Amino acid sequence: MGSPEVFGEWSAYARKKALYARDVDLGALEKHSFSKIVAVTGIRRCGKSSVLMLLLQKLEGEGKKAAYVNVEDNRLDGTDVLDDALKWFGDEGYLLLDEVTGARDWQGWLARNHELLKGKLKIIVSSSRRNLVVPSKPLRGRILAIELFPLSFKEFLAFKGVRPETTTAGRGKLEKALADYLKYGGFPEVALAEEEVDKVRLLNAYFKDIVGLDVAEVSHEDPGTVEAFGRYALQSPLFSASKCLNFFKTIGYKIGKEKILRLEKCAEAGYLFFFTPIFSYKLKDKSQYPRKAYAGDAGFFYSTTGKLDLGRIYENIAFLELKRRTQGQNELCYWRNKQGFETDVIVRQGTTVNYAIQVVYSLENEKTLDRELRGLAECAKELKPAKALLITRDKAGAKTVDGVKIRLVPLVDWLQE
Repeated sequence: MGSPEVFGEWSAYARKKALYARDVDLGALEKHSFSKIVAVTGIRRCGKSSVLMLLLQKLEGEGKKAAYVNVEDNRLDGTDVLDDALKWFGDEGYLLLDEVTGARDWQGWLARNHELLKGKLKIIVSSSRRNLVVPSKPLRGRILAIELFPLSFKEFLAFKGVRPETTTAGRGKLEKALADYLKYGGFPEVALAEEEVDKVRLLNAYFKDIVGLDVAEVSHEDPGTVEAFGRYALQSPLFSASKCLNFFKTIGYKIGKEKILRLEKCAEAGYLFFFTPIFSYKLKDKSQYPRKAYAGDAGFFYSTTGKLDLGRIYENIAFLELKRRTQGQNELCYWRNKQGFETDVIVRQGTTVNYAIQVVYSLENEKTLDRELRGLAECAKELKPAKALLITRDKAGAKTVDGVKIRLVPLVDWLQE
């Protein structure tokens, strides 16, 4: 089968595919493509292909010329796939290229054709590699990246057919759905799977795929080494290269500190983990202090360890939701002072702190409540955030500590705001 037949096959498939809607403004993707290359990036299997297919269906429904091509199809010649796609499609309309970073010279090709065919050919691409968010020189200023994450809780509810209700029974359904979301995360295919064994099997397959295709390949490390690194990061709320090095020594791996730092960068580039620094205006502090490690999907905790550390998972879910909402416009970090008080997430834009957020699963113990409120109050007094928020399992209301007003909100409600 030649390239034109494969291209036609993919467009026909995308045209007919029945898909769930995602919380993505397809009209904005279309609008931005007139002036920029639009890139949808995110962790593998989070739904990027579906977004491109939904966009194709929208465009063709409006009578516009558009085509969808999966660049990673192994029937295609990887050396000339982008040129072949352009010859097949022509130089006008909307060309949607899925997993474009799998093609040879993809950066040069995008830069050239965006410049030569500006205003005629609108190019919209996807990739599970984060280097589209901070592109290299050929694409700088030419690309607009939209980061897609696994399903938000609101999207998860829509996929599961659960409608928010104010009744007691309705609240029970929401809390049951949240328990499922905490355990298995938000990958679309996992959310739609019925059996627990299928959910875990899918999550384990995704973890291995991301390790092998998106981290090991880029870092040029053995997948076994990357998987060991990933398992360590999942079990370590605070990540440091030195402690990771000691972990590798205990399991008999010979690896240097520089390789661990490279694995950290490559794991972020493949969306397997996010590593957030301590709040500081000094670059030295950010590099010296441990980073907080967050998984690209909360379901990896249970599928990989077989345990439900709900305190850790609550914080991971909240962090990913903040990443969705801020879309790279704000820096996320954690705060700690010399007295040992801590706050989980600081949302800042330049020197302005918008939010100080504490995430706690259980506040049944009064000492725990006092400690968490005190940490948030100390942070707020120093950083002067616009809002201070304590996300909990079931407590709602407001508290004032040392003149700092703190809002308490259950995670299930905050995720729907």
